[in-house]
Amino acid sequence: MKPWLVEQWCLAPTADPAFVWPMEDVLDVYHRPFDPLRPVVCLDETSRQLLGEVRPPLPTAPGHPARHDPEYERGGVANLFLMTEPLRGWRAVTVSQRRTRLDFAACAKELVDTHYPHAERIVLVLDQLNTHSPASLYAAFPPAEAKRLADKLEIHYTPKHGSWLNMAELELSVLQRQCLRQRLPDRGAMAREVGAWAKRRNDQTRRIDWQFTTADARTKLRRLSPAYEA
Repeated sequence: MKPWLVEQWCLAPTADPAFVWPMEDVLDVYHRPFDPLRPVVCLDETSRQLLGEVRPPLPTAPGHPARHDPEYERGGVANLFLMTEPLRGWRAVTVSQRRTRLDFAACAKELVDTHYPHAERIVLVLDQLNTHSPASLYAAFPPAEAKRLADKLEIHYTPKHGSWLNMAELELSVLQRQCLRQRLPDRGAMAREVGAWAKRRNDQTRRIDWQFTTADARTKLRRLSPAYEA
């Protein structure tokens, strides 16, 4: 996948070494060969408003699409954690009520113990949200358990203004278009819908073919590289 095909992306406003080094780090991670013992996993999160129907929608009929009353009932907000292993064509979505460090810690534990219990280490790509840190594990679990989980994670952060480097954003974009445009009244309904979406995508083995390399970045984004002293 080429990053300039993503719907929305941004760059550092000026040449910035604090942008360039994590960008090149993540790009190198993406070109590691597939290794089931050290899977490369991308994780991102988003929030969506829960909306319920006030009146039952009218179903489709010949020559007529389904029709929904413009009035709706607010049901609060749900947070979604999306995890994806691009080389395997796998993804999972977890729905939580909030997006605190405790919620992130629970998601990390699910990743380690449920999805990758046999991995030696999980190579995890994240953005720099303040909750996306091993410190969140220590806020949620006893020190020994937090250390056990942290030791299973090899974390690589995308740079600020570089969230387009996280391939989980591509999956979130597909999730939005294919699943989240409908009204979902509560977290239970959202969990069922996103779970069915992820299963369908996994059954189809939808992989991400990431082609943008460090060499490409040094050519196409050379204005971001700072001047250096020989």
